[in-house]
Amino acid sequence: MTTAPAAADPRGTPALPPTEPVAVVGNGPVGQTTALLLARWGVPVVLLDARRERDVVGSKAICQQRDVLDVWASIGAGRIAQEGVTWSVARTFYRDRELFSIELEDPGSSPLPAFVNISQARTEEVLDELIAAQQLIDVRWGHEVVTVESSDAGVRLGCRTDDGEVTVRAAWAVACAGARGGALRAALGVDFDGRSFDDAFLICDIRAELPGWENERRFYFDPPWNPGRQVLIHPCPDSVYRIDWQVEPGFDLDAARADGSLDRRIRQVIGDQDYEVVWSSVYRFHARRADRLRVGRVLLAGDVAHLVAPFGARGLNSGVGDAENAAWKLAFVLRGWAGQALLDSYEIERGAAADENLEVTSRTMDFLVPQSPQAYRRRLEVLEAAVHDPAAARDVDSGRLAEPFWYVSSPLTTPCPHRPWPGRPQRGRAPEPVPGVVLPDGPAVDPEDPGVTRVRELCRRGLLVLTGPAADRTACADAVRDVAPPGLPVRVLALTAVDPRGVLSQALRAADDEIWLVRPDAHVAACVRAPAELADAVRRVLALG
Repeated sequence: MTTAPAAADPRGTPALPPTEPVAVVGNGPVGQTTALLLARWGVPVVLLDARRERDVVGSKAICQQRDVLDVWASIGAGRIAQEGVTWSVARTFYRDRELFSIELEDPGSSPLPAFVNISQARTEEVLDELIAAQQLIDVRWGHEVVTVESSDAGVRLGCRTDDGEVTVRAAWAVACAGARGGALRAALGVDFDGRSFDDAFLICDIRAELPGWENERRFYFDPPWNPGRQVLIHPCPDSVYRIDWQVEPGFDLDAARADGSLDRRIRQVIGDQDYEVVWSSVYRFHARRADRLRVGRVLLAGDVAHLVAPFGARGLNSGVGDAENAAWKLAFVLRGWAGQALLDSYEIERGAAADENLEVTSRTMDFLVPQSPQAYRRRLEVLEAAVHDPAAARDVDSGRLAEPFWYVSSPLTTPCPHRPWPGRPQRGRAPEPVPGVVLPDGPAVDPEDPGVTRVRELCRRGLLVLTGPAADRTACADAVRDVAPPGLPVRVLALTAVDPRGVLSQALRAADDEIWLVRPDAHVAACVRAPAELADAVRRVLALG
C-alpha cells in the first residue's frame, strides 16, 4: 500500500528549480560519493578540487565494508564490489600460532560481501565515470578554496585558479578535502586536536602468488620475520597483496631499496618466489578530530573532519557514512521535506561516529604499540595467555573492523522501551535490531516495481514504514499523511508483503504489532506500536518540531 504523497525513486527525481548548487570541496572518494548522492536526489552540485587532475599514486584506502558497498551500489557503482577481492575471515597470529579468526556476521541476507579489497584509484575511476554521465554535477579541477564565507543566504567560496581568483556561490557546502585539508579547516576556524603516533609503518603492495591467502586478512604479532613488531597482510585484485610492517625508528625506505634489505624483508614473508613491488611508502598514524563538523552552512566530512589509525579500516568507510548522512539531509531540507534543524543532527550523529572510531582505533594502537614498559609487559602476558586460553583472545586487539555507526542517541531516533540498546556488540557480531541501527538487508518485493530485489533498495527511495500483520496499515498511512510535508517520498508497506520469505522479519525478530520507520540511509528511526507514535516519529526524524 502506498500512502499519499506517493513515493518516488530518487534516481528519477527531477532537479530542483534553478538555484545555487551545493558545493562539494574535494574530489576524492568521499567528495565523489557526496556529489553522486546529492545528484541522485536531484540536487545540483559543483565539485571543486585544488588539483589540476586526478593523481593516481598508490592503492591508498583499499578495504571497503559491506554497507559502504551498498551505498555505492545505490549510485550505480556496484562494480566496486564485483571487481574487489572478497574476504570475510580475519585471522590473528602470535608468532607462528593462530590465536583466533573472525568470520564476519551478516544480520540479514545481503548479496554483498562483508569486505572487498580494491585500490582507491580504481574506486575513484568508477565514481569518475558516473560523475561524467551526471548532468547535475559540475566538476572544476584546479580550484583551490582559500576563503569561505557562510551566512543565512548561503556560502561564498573564494578559489585560486590558474586564471586568477574566482568566487563560487552555493546554498550549502560539504568539505571533503581529505587529510591535507588543513588550510580549509583554518579558513573555517576549526581546530583539529588529537595525537600523532611516532611509530613508523612500511607499506608495500606486491604482486605474487600466495596460495591460501587470497580471501582472508592476516594479522601477525611478533612474527619471526618482524620480531617484536606487527605485520598485516591484505589480498587485493590481480594477485596483489598489501603488506604492512611496523618498522624500527629511523627506517629509510630509499636505503632499504638500495641495500637489498627491502627485498629480504619481503622474501621473509612470501618465500623464494618471483614478485613485483607495485607501490611502497612509509607513514605514521594520527588520531584527530575537528572540534566542529558544521560551521554555518558548511559540513565537514571524511579525513578533513577526522583521522584515525587504519587498523580496522575505519577511515574511508566512515567518510562514506559522513557522505550519505550529509546528502540525504541536505536534499530533504533543500526540497522542503524537512526542517532546517535536520542539518543540526549531522554534527551530532557523525561526531558521535567519529568519537567511536577514535576510541576504538586509539585503543588498538595502544595495544599494537605500547607506550610504556608496563603496557608492553601486559600485552606480552595477554598474547602468551591467548596461545593456550581461547578466552584470553578476547583481550587481543588487532583492530575492530569497520561497521556502520548506531544512532541510538540521535535526536532523530525515537527510543523504544521494549528494545533498549544493549551496547556495543562483540567484534564481528551485528548489533541488536533496535532504533538507531542500520536495517539488515535481504531479498525484498516491491508491489509497484519488479526491478527492486533488495530491502536496501526500498529504503533509499525516501522514508519507509513497514507494518507488522497486526498493525493497522491504513491508520499508519493516515497518520503519516497528516504530518508529511508536500512531496515527501514516503511509503507504508506491509512487512510480510515486502519480505515474503521472512528473512528481514527474522533478522529484526519483528513482533506482529510492531511498526518500523526507516530513514533514507537505511537506519531504523523508530519501532512503535501505534499510528500516533508513528506520526511523532516521522516529525522527529524530519526535525519538524
